[in-house]
Amino acid sequence: MRPVSEEELAQAVRDAAGPLAIRGGGTRPIGRPLAGEVLETGGLAGVRLYEPGALTLVAGAGTPLDEVEALLAAEGQRLPFEPMDHRGLLGTTGVPTLGGMVAANASGPRRVQAGACRDSLIGVRFVDGTGAIVKNGGRVMKNVTGYDLVKLMAGSWGTLGVLTELSFKVLPAPDAAATLVYPGLEPAAAVALMSKALGSPYEVTGAAYLPDGRCCLRIEGFAASVAYRAGALAGHLDRFGAPQRLEREETVALWAGIRDVAVFHGRAGDVWRISVKPSDAPGLVAAAGGEAMLDWGGGLIWVLLPDGTDLRAALGSFKGHATLVRANPSTRAALPVFHPEPAPVAALSRALRARFDPRGLLNPGLME
Repeated sequence: MRPVSEEELAQAVRDAAGPLAIRGGGTRPIGRPLAGEVLETGGLAGVRLYEPGALTLVAGAGTPLDEVEALLAAEGQRLPFEPMDHRGLLGTTGVPTLGGMVAANASGPRRVQAGACRDSLIGVRFVDGTGAIVKNGGRVMKNVTGYDLVKLMAGSWGTLGVLTELSFKVLPAPDAAATLVYPGLEPAAAVALMSKALGSPYEVTGAAYLPDGRCCLRIEGFAASVAYRAGALAGHLDRFGAPQRLEREETVALWAGIRDVAVFHGRAGDVWRISVKPSDAPGLVAAAGGEAMLDWGGGLIWVLLPDGTDLRAALGSFKGHATLVRANPSTRAALPVFHPEPAPVAALSRALRARFDPRGLLNPGLME
């Protein structure tokens, strides 16, 4: 099914006799393998409102992400959270959509400075599992008082509702960018360097560690400001040695690769994503084995492991969560893809799904 209007989508959900597999651009097949009739949102495309002066954009959930980014770039603006493109990592084709981006809460390296996708999302419209049309704020078509729907829908992977329209706060794009690269570091030293850089007054917008031992720090803004802050930051971090400095073009290419985890593209093995307190990252990298890349100053770990490896068993109990992002269908069916929730949180999740999808139609089992 490929509805072309919100009402047509709502009717399709109301008429559904069994499970629905919600699909945007089909570029992020993460979670348990799904059964059910495919319901595509690509027909709900188009920018509804764009006011550059008000830094506001409203578009249909099926709108291709590259179209939105091109529109923003023409006005010197961007989505602040630098959404990841999963196609290279997952080996998928298709076109990423705004709805898929929000459903995954896809957020890149700039999250450490600008926040996640959900932090730039200021409004949603969606169809819940009963076929009712829901709007966050303003004139509502269904009363949902008590829920912060913006935060709730971002990262819900289509299990609470089918997104139809999204509103974002956008920001100006920077004039210049530079990256300081520190080679030859072990994970513990890299985390110490990144923590010191992020705690400095020099407004670092990216802090990542690559498997080859390079630690990368990004600064963005007006050209004169970038030049000053890059020099001052290097002085602030002088105990780590003299860095290599990359200018704008090299910086853009480097961070696109970090954003999309390019070091693991086209390579055999499973890919896990671990979210933790940065100070815990070096120990977890050692316990995980495999090859690791750190982002968000060490708060996000990407690990490449042999097929079928149960990373959670190797790590044991830790404060954070591990998500199986890439694996073959049999591994995704055998291992929980998303980190098991503590009992009170799991009970809350079940209650939310019962509230928004009482018939269990929308991507059932995907997050289990």
